[in-house]
This record gives sequence, structure tokens and C-alpha cells, in this order.
Amino acid sequence: MIPDFIEILKTIFLGIVEGITEWLPISSTGHMLLVDEFLQLNASDSFKEMFFIVIQLGAILAVVVLFWGKMFPFQFRDKTKPVIKKETFSIWFKVVVACIPGAVVTLLFDDYIEAHLHTPAVIAVALIFYGIAFILVENWNKKRIPKVKDISEISYTTALVIGLFQVLSIIPGTSRSGATIIGALIIGVSRVAAAEFTFFLAVPVMFGLSAIKLFKFGLAFAAPELITLLIGMAVAFIVSLLVIKFLMGYIKKHDFKVFGWYRVLLGIIVLLYFAFV
Repeated sequence: MIPDFIEILKTIFLGIVEGITEWLPISSTGHMLLVDEFLQLNASDSFKEMFFIVIQLGAILAVVVLFWGKMFPFQFRDKTKPVIKKETFSIWFKVVVACIPGAVVTLLFDDYIEAHLHTPAVIAVALIFYGIAFILVENWNKKRIPKVKDISEISYTTALVIGLFQVLSIIPGTSRSGATIIGALIIGVSRVAAAEFTFFLAVPVMFGLSAIKLFKFGLAFAAPELITLLIGMAVAFIVSLLVIKFLMGYIKKHDFKVFGWYRVLLGIIVLLYFAFV
């Protein structure tokens, strides 16, 4: 049994939304929850709670594919002698350090956040607040020269501070990539290095969150549920490939203020809509 045509179209649309918003600092989970207010999947609440997280694995696989050369810590010069890339291992150790604060907070407060803060009002306020933050930080950065220009220059202390900023993303509407990028920019990391470190950080974070959600949901998928999840992940993967390439080219010549203004505008629209509906 497969989902009906309308449900497949909804899933494809959600996959497109996820693929676009996962890497742009505008909150993928916030957008997914807002879309679900208007375009609801015909599925149980427990499935949708899992789906909105696990669909992000498709986006994560896209960044792994595109950055495999930087992320894989071994280089094979021939079939028998792999060479360890110490610089890549160093980055992954720093990623582990950056993951610790978020992992602790998620394990302690994820259920509370799910039950009380997944609301349009919270998402809208977070969109506006961090949109303004992006605009202010980028204006401040005009007169500053980045202290860290390459991802390899990120220290363990810098990684921990970025990880502390990532904790903010537990609030829906904040954006995981947005929180880490804002934190990185504030402490003097260049836009490109901040984005690349965010990509590295996303891999263990999203695999970890997906594992938690799958464990809570269980692996007893009905056929339509499994098909829905796989379609969503596949679409998110394809769209993410395009979005990541766009983002890395964009930030080499532009700042993040346009995303800040977008967040503010969307947040205001959401507040007004739900205030009068």
C-alpha cells in the first residue's frame, strides 16, 4: 500500500522546504511546523514529530556527499596504505566538543520543548529575534576583520563557544545553522569557515537527533509511513545539493543580512496571521 497522490505531493513539498531551509539560516524545523499548520500530512502526531526530524537526514547526506573530501579523515594513495589526515581528525574532535552542550540540553529538555514550545507564536518570535540579530551582527562585522579565516584555524575553545550558541536552536524557529553561524561571527570566525563548521557539526547532531526520534517512535513503520519518510528524505537530499552550492557561492561575496530581513518579515506575517485567524 502506498500513500495517495495528494499525500505524495505534500511529502515532496515538505522535502523541498526542508532542503532549502536546512542550510539557509532561517530555521528548517520552524518552516516545517508552519507548513504543517496549512498543509497537514494525513499521519499520526507521533509520526509527524519523528518525520520532521528524520527527514533532515536527507539534507545531511547531501552535505556529506559534497564535502566528503574534507570530512573523510583518510586518504587512500593506493589500496593498502591509507593516510590519516590529522587536520580532518582535529576538526572532528572539535566538532565533538561543540556537540556536548547541545546533547546535554536536548536530552534534558527535548520532551518539554516538544510539548510546550512548538507553537506558531514561539516560532514567529524566534524568527524575528534572530533575524534582527543577524542584521545587527553583520552591521557590526563591517568594521571587523575575521580572526579565524579557515575552518582549520578553529580552536577547541572557539568550537565550545559555537556549541553553546547551538544550544539556542532547541527553540523552534531559531535555526541550528543560524545559531551556530551567529555565534561564530560574533567571536570572529569568517562566514565561509562558520558555514563549513556548521556543516561538520550538522552531521553528528542530526544523526543523533534522528536516532532519538526513531527510538521513541519505534521501527514498526506502516508501508505508507515508510514510503512517505523515504520520499521526503530523497527530495530533501536533491534540493540540499543545490542549496549548499548556492550558499557557499553566495557568502563569498555577500553577508547574511538578507536572511535576517527574510526572518523578520516572515515572523511578522506569522504573528499577524495567527492574531487575526
